[in-house]
Amino acid sequence: MRRHWPLLPLAATVLILLAPVPAGDASTSGKVGPADAASLLLVSVCAVQALRGRVRELSPLAVLVLGVPALGLAVATATAGDPFAALPGFVRYLQVFVLVPAAIVLLVRDAGEFRLAAGCFVVLALVQGAVGVVQYATHTGASYQGEDVRAVGTFGPGDVMGMATVVAYGLVVATAAALAPGLPRRVRRLAGAAALVLVLPLVLSFSRGAWIATAGAAVLVMGLAGIRRALKVLAALTAAGVVLVGGFGVGSEMVAERLTSITQVSSAPDQSVTDRYTMWAAAESMWRERPAVGVGLKGFPANRDGHASLGLSSGSDTAGAGQAYVRQPLLSPHNMYLLVLSEQGLIGLTALAGGWAALLVAGLRRCVGAGAARDCGLIAVGLLVWQLTDFLYADIGGPSTVLTGVIIGLAAWWALPSWDDADTDGRGGRRMPSGSAVPAGRLAGAAGTAAR
Repeated sequence: MRRHWPLLPLAATVLILLAPVPAGDASTSGKVGPADAASLLLVSVCAVQALRGRVRELSPLAVLVLGVPALGLAVATATAGDPFAALPGFVRYLQVFVLVPAAIVLLVRDAGEFRLAAGCFVVLALVQGAVGVVQYATHTGASYQGEDVRAVGTFGPGDVMGMATVVAYGLVVATAAALAPGLPRRVRRLAGAAALVLVLPLVLSFSRGAWIATAGAAVLVMGLAGIRRALKVLAALTAAGVVLVGGFGVGSEMVAERLTSITQVSSAPDQSVTDRYTMWAAAESMWRERPAVGVGLKGFPANRDGHASLGLSSGSDTAGAGQAYVRQPLLSPHNMYLLVLSEQGLIGLTALAGGWAALLVAGLRRCVGAGAARDCGLIAVGLLVWQLTDFLYADIGGPSTVLTGVIIGLAAWWALPSWDDADTDGRGGRRMPSGSAVPAGRLAGAAGTAAR
């Protein structure tokens, strides 16, 4: 505990999402939850440790990738029609995409601490997944096709993607750990068992986006781990799916209908897909109006009706899981890239998406050539690929939003420092080569300058 106590706020940021959302609180947008408070504590601990000189040092590339988004956010806020209304969006984006990732990069000192942080995702996924399976079995979940069977965990029907997201995170981490050649066999077997168990709640979430993102991330992780290992895991996952859906008939009709609908998003889309297309078109129209800086942070809801067609419905219906019927308004395009483009323009999108692309490329290169701590690379790349894929049809919002910052932080920890494969710290982690890093305070100074 004396060595690892700075990681307690990081673990709390993840595990505090086990707490249920209060019944009837269907709308979580714009609210500060317990996980946000834990992330604030994480950033505060990082600042104190930085002043005491007890954090890792950042390479110039890390300073650039983690600091530039703050500049884009500052520009979008200053140029918004109502800068004061955009200020909460600036704080939220700064928290998720700058401060939390930077705190993780600075505080996580070696591969052992990285594994502790990644393990919290598996614990969260197993507990939330168990709650979701019980909800399906007892018909106490969120409403889906007239039945209260949709697994949503403790997030409630107001955040139907919450459980699917955290379960997918845990499944990706467990799959990567099961395939990592450097971990003990017992750990790999436990991770493989956890991955198989998490398949069921992910299926019962009926989330098409989570299925697609998880499949893509898992296939990439398998490919990076080796073809022979990939084939074994793929065979096991396929067998588990056949047994669960085909053998036991777990949600077979609903799952089949949901899978079929993926191929009908262009030929015969349902109302949710039609609404999404309409909001995508509205986001593009906003961007064309102000291509450089967008309409400003938090500006999409205010400008939606002026750019959306009549095909947009008034909202989505939510009910079940202990909550009464609520009609939630559609306040975002459900595409992170289009949301950033419409609200922050090309400047903001280049700053954010450019940094994510840099993390992905650097992470893949380091993962391919990694020796020690390769499991960390598989986990980091897998989680980042899942998140970037999910951003194609989802955006930030809800209690699990802060986990996006944790994912980016873990990916940055692996990808950014220019480590030498031979320079290990004796615990599976790696040290920065001398002369290649800059003081961590420079990142805070760059972010503060951009904010001003």
